[in-house]
Amino acid sequence: MIYPIDRKLVIAVSSSALFDLAESDNVFRESGAKSYKEYQEQNLNVILGKGVAFPFVRRFLSINNHFDKEQPVEVVLLSKNSAVTGKRVFRSIKHYKLNISRAAFMEGKSPYKYIPAFNASLFLSSNEDDVRKAISCGYPAGTVLPSKVVDDSGSGELRIAFDFDGVIADDEAESVFQDGSLADFHKHEVTKSNIPHKQGPLADLFQKLAFMQKLEDQAKEKDSSYQRIIRTAIITTRNAPAHERVITTLEDWGVSANEVFFLGGMEKERILKVLKPHIFFDDQKSHLESEAGDIPMVHIPFGVTNKKT
Repeated sequence: MIYPIDRKLVIAVSSSALFDLAESDNVFRESGAKSYKEYQEQNLNVILGKGVAFPFVRRFLSINNHFDKEQPVEVVLLSKNSAVTGKRVFRSIKHYKLNISRAAFMEGKSPYKYIPAFNASLFLSSNEDDVRKAISCGYPAGTVLPSKVVDDSGSGELRIAFDFDGVIADDEAESVFQDGSLADFHKHEVTKSNIPHKQGPLADLFQKLAFMQKLEDQAKEKDSSYQRIIRTAIITTRNAPAHERVITTLEDWGVSANEVFFLGGMEKERILKVLKPHIFFDDQKSHLESEAGDIPMVHIPFGVTNKKT
């Protein structure tokens, strides 16, 4: 039986995160809404190029191919476009054979208020203001940063990487570090090593991905040749002795990651360029840089580090 939407893992995505709308945006900025609408109508059958989030979305949707009966994941489109100008977006969706059927077209207004209505565990947008408004309301959202689009068609594996503090967990520990020193941070985390963190903005996403991986465990038990799809990683600048509370938190939530990296201040790019995730979430923009510029990065504007910027 197909899962109802309130039991699915749902990701909401804006048009500009899914597709390359740079040319369209230039028309809007230079000539206004009327010219923008006319431009989209004139180019209705011109397929939009892939956006930064496209490879992630395509692979995420492919999870359903492995669970025909359940269809446990869904992507919805939340767009500032009108329904009329959104026609081009949906024709591009059809061209790329993306199974996206639900959408909200807001005709110039931010769609973030509808994140909970669609039961979305994540809203991806290139509009930083929309994302900050969503986060301020307690909704899970991230700003997709510009990068090269690499949509490799090799392995079907979906690699998702997360920072821990301010992303999966709350910013309690980060607040201690910001207000004190590294020694204060370690002392605080060692003292509370057996107390799990409260949930951060993407905790629900991480937990539901863990549930998807349990479905994969069941599939592997039934068929030893089954090839797993989802691979998760936590990449944090923490190191021992502050590592233990991370593990305590994951155990308390009943979840795990395939790979966990405690870097102790090392640059995260050293791991990212080997892992090559299809998306990486971090609350600090200074960690969202790569020399090659080919790793899809998402900024989560949550917590103390973002209040000071």
